Amino acid sequence: MTLRIVRLGSPRTPGEGLRIGTVRRPPRGVPRAEFAARDFYDVWYPVLAPSVETMKLGRAAQTAGDWTAFTRRYRAEMADGAAAHSIALLAALSHASDFSVGCYCEDESRCHRSVLRSLLADGGAKIG
Repeated sequence: MTLRIVRLGSPRTPGEGLRIGTVRRPPRGVPRAEFAARDFYDVWYPVLAPSVETMKLGRAAQTAGDWTAFTRRYRAEMADGAAAHSIALLAALSHASDFSVGCYCEDESRCHRSVLRSLLADGGAKIG
């Protein structure tokens, strides 16, 4: 049983399990009924997406300092309430079920999912 971190819209891998979209918005131009069939996600879960303001900060990051500012802000958003409980829940579930979480960004190193990967690992998730 493991948790995978994926790019939404990429082909699914065998054993990936349920795909959870940790994004602020659904994919543009894709009918809701086709989200799963087109390998975006089975469940939309924006609780773990950056706020609109933080997302803009990450997209505009040009320097290492800019990226650090984004990372710090996103981590702060994930530290409280529903987001923190969700991270703990997913970390626990990763030991009992196969599933994946992801975002649309092409480059994980400049995407909130790289930070989410770290937060889940810090929470004890079994990441494959």
